Amino acid sequence: MKSVAENKRATNIAEYIIYMYQMEDLIRSYQGNAEEIKTFVVSKYPVSEEERAEISDWYLALLEKMKEQDILEKGHLIELNQLVDSLAEIHWKLLKTDAGYFEIYNKTKPFIIEAVMQAEGQDLGNEIQICLNGIYGLLLCRLLGKKVSDEQLKSAEAFGDVLSYLSRYYQTVHSLPKN
Repeated sequence: MKSVAENKRATNIAEYIIYMYQMEDLIRSYQGNAEEIKTFVVSKYPVSEEERAEISDWYLALLEKMKEQDILEKGHLIELNQLVDSLAEIHWKLLKTDAGYFEIYNKTKPFIIEAVMQAEGQDLGNEIQICLNGIYGLLLCRLLGKKVSDEQLKSAEAFGDVLSYLSRYYQTVHSLPKN
């Protein structure tokens, strides 16, 4: 069985990162309590017992990674931070070499600047991290039933355009055969 995370990683790296942020927060919501995660999360999956055992193993392995990396309260897995850095490298490369990407980025730049200004000096990370946070913030608002402003929707759409382009480029580069 290929997990949701593996499928997302193989098809859209930005979706994978956001999905994993969601899984980190889900584990945090149960304070890293393995039994509660099994009871209130894993047991709700409408799958066979064998698949449920695989899902349980996946969550518990993720929980262990979070404990090892000391991110049970906040932060992200090293692997996810490295992927964000890889996307940022692609971003900087494409800004210099791809007019189509440059155009998409220019439509997004005002929303990135706005996010930085609203942060009032708080470090938001690189521009790609800001885009990911904007999309994840919108997802959280919707999950919590909060009202989403038109401005949030516009910024999320712009962030999504940047992330979609980068994800397609990333998948192209990472699906090439290695020599």
